[in-house]
Amino acid sequence: MATPLDLQEQEQLDELKHFWKTYGNLISGVLIVVMGGFAAWNGYGYWQRSQSAKASALFDEVDRAVTLGDLARVERSLADMKDKFGATLYAQQAALLAAKNFQQKDKADQAQAALSWVADHATDESYAQIARLRLVSLMLQSQNYDEALSRLSKPFMPPYAPLASDLRGDVLSAQNKSQEAIAAYRQAWQKLEESNEYRRLVEAKLNALGVDPKASADASGVSQ
Repeated sequence: MATPLDLQEQEQLDELKHFWKTYGNLISGVLIVVMGGFAAWNGYGYWQRSQSAKASALFDEVDRAVTLGDLARVERSLADMKDKFGATLYAQQAALLAAKNFQQKDKADQAQAALSWVADHATDESYAQIARLRLVSLMLQSQNYDEALSRLSKPFMPPYAPLASDLRGDVLSAQNKSQEAIAAYRQAWQKLEESNEYRRLVEAKLNALGVDPKASADASGVSQ
């Protein structure tokens, strides 16, 4: 004969069976999705760490090639880096490093190609804008003024905006567009902090064009 406790346990068991029969498939499905997502996230994290380690090793290869002065090896390693790990910060750093090496070795075309890749494909906007500034500087040297101005037409973040304005002034000055160059230099001068040594260089460029930015700023303040 069953005791009252046995009957209560049986009722609970029957309720549990009924609940599982009704919702068991749904619960199992949800658990599969959740556990599957957890496993996928762990797998993605492992894949990211693996990719980062491999990209780091290939960056070291680029760095060694630069140190050895082996330009062919630099090009091969950089090509591998862009092909296999193009979305990583290591690839962007490697391209900037390679571009600097190419420039030092008077390989302007290779330097511009590396910088163009960073400017157009970098996932980090700071790297992209640094690459753009360096690329414009090379274009200025090669007298590719129109392309240089095109690269400068896109917005720059505040830390790089004064340098972009200064470079724009250099390009316009090289094109003998003095008034436009003065406007660009003024913009650069105004954006730079007074304590910034680079501001003195921009001021010297304005002085060479017959403009004293300090006097202009004082006159503007008086007129206000």
